[in-house]
Order: sequence, then structure tokens, then C-alpha cells
Amino acid sequence: MLTRQRLLCWLSLLGMLLSMLVVLAGAWTRLVDAGLGCPDWPGCYGHWSVPHVDVAQAHSPGAGFDAAKAWMEMLHRYLATLLGLVVVLTVLLGRRLRRLAGYPWRLSLALLCVVLVQGTFGALTVTLKLWPQVVTLHLLGGLAVAGLFLWLHLCLRRSPEPGPAPSRPRRLTALWRVALGLLVLQLALGGWTSSNYAGLACQGFPACNAQWWPSVDWGEGFHLTQTVGPEYLHGKLHGEARTAIQFAHRLGGAALLLSLVALAIRCRHQRAIRNRIVAMLGACIGQSALGASNVLLWMPAWLGLLHTAGAALVMLLGLLAIWEWRLTAEAVTSVPQARALIPLGQDSREPWGTRRIHHG
Repeated sequence: MLTRQRLLCWLSLLGMLLSMLVVLAGAWTRLVDAGLGCPDWPGCYGHWSVPHVDVAQAHSPGAGFDAAKAWMEMLHRYLATLLGLVVVLTVLLGRRLRRLAGYPWRLSLALLCVVLVQGTFGALTVTLKLWPQVVTLHLLGGLAVAGLFLWLHLCLRRSPEPGPAPSRPRRLTALWRVALGLLVLQLALGGWTSSNYAGLACQGFPACNAQWWPSVDWGEGFHLTQTVGPEYLHGKLHGEARTAIQFAHRLGGAALLLSLVALAIRCRHQRAIRNRIVAMLGACIGQSALGASNVLLWMPAWLGLLHTAGAALVMLLGLLAIWEWRLTAEAVTSVPQARALIPLGQDSREPWGTRRIHHG
């Protein structure tokens, strides 16, 4: 049983790293315009690998064939398939442990459901020709998978044992909920900016098109019920609509930074939590620098990929900060001999980095 638990702990960490790789592969696919490198799904021109140009043209005469873009798209699909297998294996291995107190069985099932939805979004991304709504949800789903794997890993670091369930951790305060909401909103705005090709809609930084409040079209920029098709490669919105999206993304980043500063001040006397928040704040500042560099350098593909990686890092650091907040109360209020998580980076001889808390 213990061997199975250890395997699941390592498997969840592998799943988090693999899901990050899938997110970055998807971002690179968009950045090099390879999202429609294969016009069909799940295969590529009717095959499970990229076929010869003659076969591809015979299968889809109207689709332009680019072998490099097709292979990039298929690599993304292969990685996503491997990630799905890791999720299924995680659920199968955890099934025998689901009755142990504290084992995150429902979290494992939630992870499986999200991955299945992700597969659907992957298919719709191709069949709906990069419809921005689907592309944005697909990106958010990939980040959600990475976040769920991280949370599962943190839960598994506490060795589940028969007996009473551990004490209930404290809930997030209003300020925590505001910061979390702004983080999710900013991730969504980043995906919407990317899927509508609005990354260069604002020239200059920090001003936008030489104005502090540029001319924008909010209604068109955030018209979420727009019709589908025929194709959204390079976007279909006019200039002021794209400016609205880019400007909203900048405003969202500023609001998130302010909320994290307020949260760091609020938790300044709680060292472990404060350090997590400061790390997240530093990552957000780095993200702002990358965003400004993308605009000033006309968005080279490698810099856009770093910006996506930075967004994922901010999300993961945010989850670690929330975990630390919930855990602190758990360690303080637990009954004698209760198990609590050792902060990441510390060693322990007990399973999953746990230790016993002795009172008195």
C-alpha cells in the first residue's frame, strides 16, 4: 500500500510537469501558426502521423500543406495523449486507496473529468478553425490540469491513514478571494489576447498607442457570442476591438499586482505565507516585464513562449501560497499526533514529507 502511495506521489509530480509541457507545446503551436497544421482530428490528413505531401493533398485538396507545422501540431497531440494516459493511470492506481481517510479520490476524478473536457476542446479547436472562445478555454483547461496535478501532489504528501479525518483548514479571506479571482481573470484575458491575435494592438509601454486611455471598442472586443467561422487564423477583429482586449489585459495585470501587494502587507507577520506571496508577486513583476518586452520587440515567438510559461508559473505559485495559508491553520489547530505537511524543500524521514506535531 505504501509503495502505491509513493508511486502516486511521484506520478502526480510527473503529471504536473507533463501538463506544463503540453501547455507550452500548445502555445508554441499557436505562435508559429501551426494550430491548423492538420486540418482534421484526431489524425493528420487521415493518418496517425504526418503523411507525404501527395497523400495530404489528396486527402484535403483545399488545405495548404506545411510539413513542419503539421508535425508541430501532431507533437502537441502526442504529448496530450500521453498526459491523458498519466491521468487514467493515476485514477486506476488510486482506486484501491479511495477509502483511506484524507485520500484525494474526488480530486483524482475531477482531474479525469477536466482532461476529458480538454480532449473535447482540442478537437473543437481544429474543427471550429481556432474559434477564440474555444482556444481560450483550451488554454485555461491546460492550466487547470497542471494546477490540479500540483494540488493532488500536495495532498499526497500527507500520508493518508485509517482513522478520523484531519481538521478542516481555514477558508480564504475576502482579500485572498479577490486576488484569486483577479488571477483567473488575468489568465483568461491572456488567453483571449492570444487567441484574437491582439498582442500588438497596443504600441508602446506603459502607454497604449501614445495614449493613457486609447480609443477602444469594448463591445466588439468582448463579444463572446460571435458566429463561428470560417477561420480565425490571425484573427478577425478590427483594430479598436483588439486594442480593447490588450488594454484590458494590461489593466488586469495592474489590478493583480496591487492585490498581491495588499495581500503581502496583510500577511507580513506570517513568514511562510508572506514568502509564498512575495514569490508570486516577483513572478508577476517578471510577467509584466515580459509583456512589455513582447510589445517593444514586436513579439518574437520565443518571448511569447516565455510569457506563457510565466503565466503558468504565477498560477502554480498562487496555489502554493493558498496551500500554505490553509496548512498554517491546520498545523496550529490539529489535535495531538496529527500529521501536517512540512514546507516544500525540507527533508523528512516520514512518508510524503510529513511530520507529527507534538503539543506541550
